[in-house]
Amino acid sequence: MRDSKIVDFLAELADKVPAPGGGATAALHAAQSAALLGMVARYTTGERYAEHAETVVGVIGETDALRARALRLAEEDAAAFTAVSDAYRLPKGEERSASIARALAGAAEPPARVVETATRLVELCELLLPIGNRNVVTDVAAAADAARAALTTARLNVEINLRGIKDERVREELDSRLADVEAAVARADRVTAEVREEITR
Repeated sequence: MRDSKIVDFLAELADKVPAPGGGATAALHAAQSAALLGMVARYTTGERYAEHAETVVGVIGETDALRARALRLAEEDAAAFTAVSDAYRLPKGEERSASIARALAGAAEPPARVVETATRLVELCELLLPIGNRNVVTDVAAAADAARAALTTARLNVEINLRGIKDERVREELDSRLADVEAAVARADRVTAEVREEITR
């Protein structure tokens, strides 16, 4: 996926194939959020921003790592969902049911990790907003909106898999990883609202 042209990825996304789908899209939302934050941080360098240099360098390093992680999660999501499709093709019986349950648990993991990634990206939006170069402050809001989309889309992709997971411990663990999504979404919305307020004064 990382070597695909955008036009080719979108054609594959639009095709009648099991993957990529919403899970990969959620991960790419997160990757775009990370890339936007990295760009804002790189514009927040030099003598004018010397007092924030350490923070900015940290943001650059972390957003680059999160961008790479999100891209890996997009690929892992596509692979995991393909495993679900393969499990459903098995002959009916106990082995098929167990295989489906395992595959669904596996398919829930990449979007759960996207939720964690996107939550951290919202935190970095909040960190960068007050110190970032004001010429690119709207890109902080764009990053927050992309992280928001990653959060809500990834949550849906975890929730749809929960229905077929029989192991109560696994279900509870996945549920707990979604517990803070609404709070993170609200924080992302506040970042966007603050930026809109600043640019419309």
